[in-house]
Amino acid sequence: MTDGQSQITETERSDQSLRPSVRRGLSAKIFSLIVIFIMLGEVMIYVPSIANFRLSYLSHRIEAAQIASLVLEATPDHMVSQELQDELLRNADAIAVALKRADARHLMLHGTAEIVIDAHFDLRKRSFLMGIMDAFETLLVGGTRTLRVVDDAQNEAGDFTEIVISEAPLRSAMIGYSVNILVLSMFLSMLVAIMVYVTLDRLLVRPVRRLTGNMVRFSENPEDAGRVISPSGRRDEIGVAESELSRMQQELASMLQQKNHLAALGLAVSKISHDLRNMLASAQLITDRLGSVQDPTVQKIAPKLIGSIDRAIDFCAHTLKYGKAQEAPPRRETFELLPLVQEVFETAAARNAANIMWRCDVADDFMVDADREHLFRILTNLCRNSVQALEGSEDERDTPGVVQLRAWREGAVVTVEVRDNGTGVPERARENLFAAFRGSVRAGGTGLGLAIAAELARAHGGELRLVESDTGAVFWVAIPDRITSLDERRQSPRAG
Repeated sequence: MTDGQSQITETERSDQSLRPSVRRGLSAKIFSLIVIFIMLGEVMIYVPSIANFRLSYLSHRIEAAQIASLVLEATPDHMVSQELQDELLRNADAIAVALKRADARHLMLHGTAEIVIDAHFDLRKRSFLMGIMDAFETLLVGGTRTLRVVDDAQNEAGDFTEIVISEAPLRSAMIGYSVNILVLSMFLSMLVAIMVYVTLDRLLVRPVRRLTGNMVRFSENPEDAGRVISPSGRRDEIGVAESELSRMQQELASMLQQKNHLAALGLAVSKISHDLRNMLASAQLITDRLGSVQDPTVQKIAPKLIGSIDRAIDFCAHTLKYGKAQEAPPRRETFELLPLVQEVFETAAARNAANIMWRCDVADDFMVDADREHLFRILTNLCRNSVQALEGSEDERDTPGVVQLRAWREGAVVTVEVRDNGTGVPERARENLFAAFRGSVRAGGTGLGLAIAAELARAHGGELRLVESDTGAVFWVAIPDRITSLDERRQSPRAG
């Protein structure tokens, strides 16, 4: 099998895995919901319509009975034969007909059988809700009863017309009407559902399926530019989603390629730095011997050469250290800050000029919640940067160099300030001050010190930032306390 055929087969398998089953797919859910919603709407329409159908049926029966009773009005003595009455009653679909005029109630038509009334309905007094209840009562439990129905007489023929009818024809008519409504509702719901389904499938489901399919395929190999989605050019929300997805995929593919290149470059630089450090270490041993040579020229050049080699070795060491894995998570504890600050001062001042003054404004009982080693490294980097800045600006100052450290607490956040009275941070270095290899202020610097210090501060949930100042450089290290439960605070030996 060729590579092209293998790729096509893999794509087909991916498409099949992305396509859900018919019953669980978005299309099936949309279709089912449309049918359900339409049927619910038809039910809401059916409930009042069946009540209105029953009311109309009874009103028509009363009209037919009143018309049949007019035959009696045409006779001289208001009497007809029983055979004619039975025929009129059959045409009116009634058992008996009565009419009330003035104060008298007249039985106009009646059969020969004995009449037993099972239920009475006065259409003049029935509310809308009662009409619905009467209709469902007829459908569910009716069909065998004899009903007495009363309504206003038509065309001022009397006060009201009263008929006695069998409920069976009424129930049969209502069932037929309900079946017709059901069939029509199902037909309309299926028709509308199919139309909406086809429309949504083309406008929404297929584009969404295309988006999700492209996401999955792109995630399998993000560096493959051929897997970036091609926008369809639509101007609606789907088109915007396609355009944004295409843009993000292109950016992600570019970033991954850059990261791979940087990773390969970093590996090469690490190897070169390792070998270069060994070479420089050998050169350092040789230059140390030059310091014992009494030649004036050698004595003049040797310190500069030794300093240059030392800086090169430090640069290689920092580069290797920064290229390693990420810093370990901070192992936080609550401790007094003052002893740590004194140790930082001793370490930072050990390799620098003795004419720099150190000032500490930290209370003896000031507590901080942090990783001791991480905080030591942060403050040491800041203090060394201050010393180097003061040494570089020694000729420009009339006053002695001062490095000041103070700390304060605001709620659950401890802020430590490191301040010097040097020339400050140049504008050109502020933009990338905390970026590795880009934020160096002095010539020959790597910019790793501030980058590592900022990374350690972020690991504590805090921040390291440069504060605007009229003189010198001012850095703030903000470290929040850990969020602890009440039980943990109770168990703490210093809780009180």
